[in-house]
Amino acid sequence: MSPILAIIIAVAAALVFGAVGVVVGINYRKNVAEKQIGSAEQEANRIVSDAMKTAEAKKKEAILEGKDEIHRLRNESEKELADRRREVQRQERRIQQKEENLDKKMNNLESKEEKVNKKLKEADGKLQEIEQIKKSQFEMLERISGYTTDQAKAYLLSQLDEELVHEKSVKILEYEEQLKDDSEQLARKVISLAIQRLAADQVSEATVSVVALPNDEMKGRIIGREGRNIRAIENATGVDLIIDDTPEAITLSSFEPVRREVARVALEKLIADGRIHPARIEETIEKARREVDSKIKQAGERAVLDTGIRGIHPELVKLLGKLRYRTSYGQNVLDHSLEVAYISGMIASELGLDPTVAKRAGLLHDIGKALDHEMEGSHVDLGVEVARKYKESDAVIHAIQAHHGDVEAKTVVACIVQAADAISAARPGARRENLENYIKRLQKLEEVASSFKGVESSFAIQAGREIRIMVKPEVVKDERMIPLAREICKKIEEDLEYPGQIKVNIIRESRAVDFAK
Repeated sequence: MSPILAIIIAVAAALVFGAVGVVVGINYRKNVAEKQIGSAEQEANRIVSDAMKTAEAKKKEAILEGKDEIHRLRNESEKELADRRREVQRQERRIQQKEENLDKKMNNLESKEEKVNKKLKEADGKLQEIEQIKKSQFEMLERISGYTTDQAKAYLLSQLDEELVHEKSVKILEYEEQLKDDSEQLARKVISLAIQRLAADQVSEATVSVVALPNDEMKGRIIGREGRNIRAIENATGVDLIIDDTPEAITLSSFEPVRREVARVALEKLIADGRIHPARIEETIEKARREVDSKIKQAGERAVLDTGIRGIHPELVKLLGKLRYRTSYGQNVLDHSLEVAYISGMIASELGLDPTVAKRAGLLHDIGKALDHEMEGSHVDLGVEVARKYKESDAVIHAIQAHHGDVEAKTVVACIVQAADAISAARPGARRENLENYIKRLQKLEEVASSFKGVESSFAIQAGREIRIMVKPEVVKDERMIPLAREICKKIEEDLEYPGQIKVNIIRESRAVDFAK
């Protein structure tokens, strides 16, 4: 065999074997694929079956839930329907009751209407009967008098007119005579009252008081050892004691009348008691202050009682009492306020107005002067503020505000108070300008001294030639005394105008108090 043939046969055999291998491989793969497809179909059938079972279970569950929800909604609907049915039944019962009540009321109205109609018919019958009687009476009167109705009316009116003219003339004459007599009598009364109240001697408030002594030996006891007693009195009261050659007398000098009165009362008590030493002096001065406060209260109550005014607040009564110790241009402010109240009441009565409001406004018009030395502001502003604080009426507040023309007077009461204030102040000798300016200068001097830190109290003495200042020892030390005195002097020189010079006397005292048990 030739080699070529062998090669061809080998190649052909290889091709045959290759083809057979390929066919065998294809069949193997086909069988494997068919097996896989079968298992996949089974798995798919299983999944579908499980899904159908799950869906069926969820369907049943959903159906059950739907049935439960339907049952719940049905129960709620039935409950709501039952509630509405009950509400409707309740409303129906109410409506039925109202209808029954309305029926009863209608029946009552109908019965009353029948009664009223019956009475109206009876009244109409009686009215006709009366008219007939009246007509017959008029006819009888006409026959008796011989006048017709119109003629009788005319005759009566003419007679009445003549009588009225005569009586009117008589009454006019009587009223004129009575008015003339009353006017003359009232004028005499007004003038006599004014003379009686205003013709008293006008004495300006002095700035000194004199205390009588039982003997001249008492002067030494009042001065005390090395002057300790007199210093204690002056420091506690702010009043200057003048002890000179005047026999059996000591002069108290202070522009502030309340302080002077406290010092006078205390000194008289000390003289009567005989025990004069610093501790006793302080105790007596404190008692004197309480006594003067009581007098202030009594003065205010007396002023209210004299004017017949009621319902004034107790604090206003106290302020009125303070006016007893205040002066304005040398005129006592409380006396001036009482005069203004009396005059205002008289003018209001003459004008036919309520005198109570006018007297109240007149009495309180200068109430601010009890505060103007303690608080900032004019006495008008302070008076308005305190009157508004203690619930005075708008008419009184406006009269206080307008009595010096600061605002326009818009009421008759305000005009009356203005006039009464001018009448009381314009009397000859009622006021002294110089004294008022002098007192204001002393007050300003004390205000300047009290404005510094650490100053406890300050007192203008010696007619304003000296200012005595008490300082707090815990605030003002010894080394601060001289600079403070210089600062106060500089402030006085800048703010005040005064004759001569003013002595600034600063006092610092430290005390230790204990009790032996």
